[in-house]
Amino acid sequence: MTASAAVSGILLAILLGAMIPGPSFVLVARNAISLSRSDGLATALGMGIGGIVFGGIALAGLYTLLLAVEWLYVALKVAGGLYLIYIASRIWRGASQPLAMPSGDAMRAGSASRSFWLGLTTQLSNPKTAIWYGSIFAALLPHDPPLWCYFALPPLVFGIEFGWYTIVALCFSSRRPREAYLRARKWIDRIAASMIATLGLRLVLAAGKTGI
Repeated sequence: MTASAAVSGILLAILLGAMIPGPSFVLVARNAISLSRSDGLATALGMGIGGIVFGGIALAGLYTLLLAVEWLYVALKVAGGLYLIYIASRIWRGASQPLAMPSGDAMRAGSASRSFWLGLTTQLSNPKTAIWYGSIFAALLPHDPPLWCYFALPPLVFGIEFGWYTIVALCFSSRRPREAYLRARKWIDRIAASMIATLGLRLVLAAGKTGI
């Protein structure tokens, strides 16, 4: 397989992985609906930056390291799972509270910044994503890839992650999804929190199992 074909296969696999609903999808959609379009886009940007990080560490051989050092993978599972449970608890607690919508500069500066960091930390807290990247790179990238791959893959990965979640943010920030969310906000937030908590709990419970 040529390097160009390998890069194309990697990007396609990452796109398919991003399209599978998970905590990243839930958070982008929720922020776009409940806060604002700019918050959804800021969350999507955080996901894209997280993709660059995962792409970089995959190129550096994280997958091989995790295969060799099992306790490190267990620690990543537990830490990531606990963080997702923490995020879920915050969403659940806020579900029954009145929705305060800041306006003007306060929304643009504060809320979007918080949404960006929430998107980035949520993306980075999921060790399954790290393993997905690592396994894809290990399986498809040539053993000695040409130099241009190291420069081209991180921004291309960013484009895939940010592009997909931008589509999600734009779709869910339109008028009809927002109105539907406001009518059933309490239950939608609790369903979203339950989904994220379940994913986090599965990570923690699976941490003791062998194998990647």
